[in-house]
Amino acid sequence: MRIALVRLGLAVLLGTAPLAQAAGPAAVAAAPASPPMAQPLYADVAIEARLTALSRELRCVVCQNEALVDSPAELAGAMRQEIRDLMKAGKTDQEVIDFLTARYGDFVLFRPPFKPLTYLLWAGPFVFLALGGLVWFVALRARRTLKAAPVNPAQLAAAARLLDDKP
Repeated sequence: MRIALVRLGLAVLLGTAPLAQAAGPAAVAAAPASPPMAQPLYADVAIEARLTALSRELRCVVCQNEALVDSPAELAGAMRQEIRDLMKAGKTDQEVIDFLTARYGDFVLFRPPFKPLTYLLWAGPFVFLALGGLVWFVALRARRTLKAAPVNPAQLAAAARLLDDKP
């Protein structure tokens, strides 16, 4: 009896049919049909995977610093649908990126291309680091070459008089 109850409990937990079979054929006929399996939101899983991967590299033009995949903006949803449609039409990822940059500019890319318009963006941190290092080097060198000016005896006597003056 215990074993039957354990089996019945497991069947209920796992959602298998032995529970209905244990109740008899009338119960099987009266049992509601199992709910339909959840269908994926979009039929082509490969395109959705490509869309997700590509959307992580693209910026939402409304939210600006948020990836297209994470953005709740309506325009981001429209952009994802446009990307999905382009992928269904057989476009490669690079063709999709080219389409989006033609429409929205390089701003839509989290990693803009290396071209004259973006040279400062890519090289700027290194240029400023080199300038800071150069300024630091020149300042240290100037400090090492700085020599103390000779003090004449009249200045020493004036300093001694000031130290001796006590209120």
